[in-house]
This record gives sequence, structure tokens and C-alpha cells, in this order.
Amino acid sequence: MRTWTLIPLLLLVLTSLSAQKVVIDKVVGTVGGELLLLSEVEEQYALMTAQNPKLPADIRCDIMDGILSAKLLLNQAKLDSVEVSDEEVESQLNARIERILSYMNNDLEQFETYYGQSVNEVKEQFREDLRSQILTDRMRGQIMSDVKVTPAEVRAFFQTIPRDSLPYFNSEVEIREIVYKPKINEEERQRAIDKLTELRRRIVENGEDFAELARKFSDDGGSARLGGELGWARRGKFVPEFEAVAYNLDKGEISEIVESEFGFHVLQLLERRGNSINVRHILVKPQITDADIEKARSLLDSVRTRILLDSMSFSLAVKRFGYKNTQSYNNDGRAVNPATGNTFFEIGDLEPDIYFTIDTMKVGGISKPFQFFDPLGEPYFRIVMLDSRTAPHRASLALDYFKIQQAAIESKKNEFINNWVAEKIENTFIHLDAMYDGCPTLEKWRARQIRP
Repeated sequence: MRTWTLIPLLLLVLTSLSAQKVVIDKVVGTVGGELLLLSEVEEQYALMTAQNPKLPADIRCDIMDGILSAKLLLNQAKLDSVEVSDEEVESQLNARIERILSYMNNDLEQFETYYGQSVNEVKEQFREDLRSQILTDRMRGQIMSDVKVTPAEVRAFFQTIPRDSLPYFNSEVEIREIVYKPKINEEERQRAIDKLTELRRRIVENGEDFAELARKFSDDGGSARLGGELGWARRGKFVPEFEAVAYNLDKGEISEIVESEFGFHVLQLLERRGNSINVRHILVKPQITDADIEKARSLLDSVRTRILLDSMSFSLAVKRFGYKNTQSYNNDGRAVNPATGNTFFEIGDLEPDIYFTIDTMKVGGISKPFQFFDPLGEPYFRIVMLDSRTAPHRASLALDYFKIQQAAIESKKNEFINNWVAEKIENTFIHLDAMYDGCPTLEKWRARQIRP
């Protein structure tokens, strides 16, 4: 028998716009006050078959089961008055639209051609669906927030896995790094300030349009096409220097020049709602010169030499020279694998430049400085130390406790949420369309359809 975790209410928000609806829509299920439409099932089916054309014949039954569970969570969230603010919905919606646009090189025409709608029309269509998804996820999180496993439970879980079914793990490494951000020279810094000072003067003294100047001159490509507008956001979204100024502006007020790690900004507050603001800005980034790059490389090379000569520990070098906004800075230089949450990387998980750097390195070795670029194209340097390397092996508690612990937690969460669903079904109005009468996986829902 197949076991399936809950399929999210919206498998891929916005992507489903491109799924073809080949049937006339109708209600095929009711869970409390929530309606389940045939189009929801068919859109998920289209997305899943596009990724894997060889799905089982009865996959729609499993999709229906997952959506019913999500509807039950959504219904309970509303009964429990779980709150999701308009600002939170808008922020996530904007982020998803921005992510899609970034894949299209911020080409609005391509976006509208692909989806057949404008950005605002897409937002309007999916705003409430996204609100429901957030509510569902929040309810699921509340239900499972206290699910933990003890070391004894981890061992018991591991012992239930047949010896010949234990996974085989490839060689893994742990690395430590010092990431260094090149410093801007004073001449380029002043050139950026002068440029932004002139733009601010044109707005304040000449009355030129802020949005138009942002479109033409802002170095923040994502917001520039929107006239510099950043959308609704709560405290904590922006870097501290930016936020401190933004929250002290009056509506319509133009700020003085603000310096942050991204460059220099001029801000204008568009609107405030309680603890949320909508602000726009013009960003000017100072240019990093070849001399700045070479100076950064030389400095980090001298740091490496001092570590190798034992005149400075790697940990101290991280704190003294490392870039504070990297994850590894606050972890003694240890890099965390974003795919697993631990410090172990399979070779395939490493960035190519790191992989080739440590390929022939011995444990404890430290690389020479090498340059890399962040997603925005900003240059950085790093040196890497190979902290450990494991040989390929079959899973064991001694070497793979964290992975086995995570698997045990997921198993316990699945059991917990399945028990919660079974309990809530008992006291919730359920109705399914007869077209799903042949689905064995829906028996628990079908058996509870009659309610007083």
C-alpha cells in the first residue's frame, strides 16, 4: 500500500495558471465550510503528470485525499480564528511574483504573454488562494509544533529499518569558511553619494517624479521597474539602517541619503498601516574597482598565512575578517547545507568552485583565496578549510544520527497529523462526489459523510 504525505492546498501557487482545465468545474467535495472544486484536483494532476508521466492510474484518489486533508486544516484554522494579516499575504504574493519575473529577466511582456494576464490581475486572482495556503500551513505548524523525538525513539526508529533497506550515503565533507567582502574605495564611494545627492535635489527642489527617476537610475533592478516601490512590509524585513529611517518618515516625506550594505538610498514613505509600511527608494551602488578586488585578495591571503603559521586561529579570523551577514559567520565558520540543515555536504551539494578547491585537499587544509559572486552579482572572496571527510558508507547511528533523527521526526509528524485528521473527521461535515466512489484511499472520508 502506498502512503502519501499531505498534498498542499496549492501545490505551486501561480504555476497552476498555465495548467489546462479540460473539464467544466464543479464542487466535488465539502469539508465543513470549505468547498473542493474539480479544477483543484485536475490542476494538481496536470502539474504532477508534467513532472512524471508514469504516475499510478489512481493518482487522482491520492490527490483528492491530500486536498481534503488540507481543506480540513483550513476549516479548523478558521474555527480557531487563526490570523493572517493582509500585509503578510501581500508580502508573500509580491515575493512570488518577483521570483517569477526574475526568471523572465523582469520582462513584463513575457510575463503577460505566458499567463495571459497582467501582474495585477494575477495578484487579484490568487490573493485569497494564497491566504488560504498560509492559513493551512500555519494550522499544520501549530498542530505539530510540539512533535519531538527522544534519543531512544531515534534508536527505535532506526532498528525498525531492515538491514538491507538502510540507505547508502556517499562521501560527505564538512567545511569552514571565511567570507570577505571587498571594501569600496573612497573615490567611488563619494561618486555614488554625489550622484544620489543630485537625484534627491531634482526630486525635492525641481519637483521631478520620484518613480520616474527610480526607473531610470536606481541600481535595484527589482524595484526600479515599479518606480522604486518595495511593497508592504513589517519591521524586520529591511536592513537596520534602511528600516530605522523608513519608520521615522512621514507620509510622502523624502529622506536624506541612507547608507547600507547595498549602497546608498533615498527613501520616500508612501503609506503606513500600524506596524507595516509601503516605501519606495532609489539605490545607487558604488562601483568596486580592480584595485579594490586585488586588495581584498591580498588581505585574505595574509589572513590564511597567519592561520597556517599558528599566529591566529581560524575561529578568531572568522570573527575579525569574516562577512557578518553570511550564515557561517555565526557558526564558527562552519557552512550549513541548506538542503539538510546540518553541516555535512555530499560532493554534489557543494558549489562547483568549492568542490574543485577541496577535491584534492587533506583534512585540515586551507585553500588560497578565491573569488565568487552572490545572486546580485556582487563580488566576494573566501578561503575554505576542509574540516572532515567521510568515506561512502551504509547508514549508521554513529555517523548519521542527525539524518536518522530528522527521518524519525518526519515519521512521527506524519503519524501525528494522520491521527489528527482522523479525529477531526469524526466531528466535521463531509461530502464527496460519487465520481470518487472507487477510491479506497478515501474510505475514511466516505464512511463519515452522514452527519446529524
